[in-house]
Amino acid sequence: MNGVAIVPPSQVMAWLEGVPDPEIPVLSVVDLGVIREVAWEDGTCVVTITPTYSGCPAMREISEDIQRTLADHGVAAVRIQTRLSPAWTTDWMSERGRAALKGYGIAAPVERAVDVSGISRRAAGRLVVCPHCGSSQTRLISHFGSTSCKALYRCNACREPFDYFKTH
Repeated sequence: MNGVAIVPPSQVMAWLEGVPDPEIPVLSVVDLGVIREVAWEDGTCVVTITPTYSGCPAMREISEDIQRTLADHGVAAVRIQTRLSPAWTTDWMSERGRAALKGYGIAAPVERAVDVSGISRRAAGRLVVCPHCGSSQTRLISHFGSTSCKALYRCNACREPFDYFKTH
């Protein structure tokens, strides 16, 4: 043991709700769904994370922020473990996270990435609502937005461009 009281994983998760995603700071890593599990092993807090993409450039910063946050709460022994399978999906985002995206000007995913049978779906005519004015009269400009997890859309009603958080 490292002399620190072992707190329930739910308390650790509550602390991690204060860790923002470096690329979209209105989202916590908990609301984004990259925190998969918190457990204790021999006095060490083990936080399991799943990146939104296997090559996500923000994972090092997220890991450092998790360690710093837990150290601020007296948890010195922390191990970050990365789990790539199952792959991260936007289905893991919280409703609070989806609302935060909209407030930030990013359209949240409108469909589920995986249906109840576990088979991936692709929406042919996906309806993406503008986060600025609420119009459904939008069009895809580019499959790649400001980061690899977003696509670029434009609203035909208010003429504003906006990111759409891709479903995957």
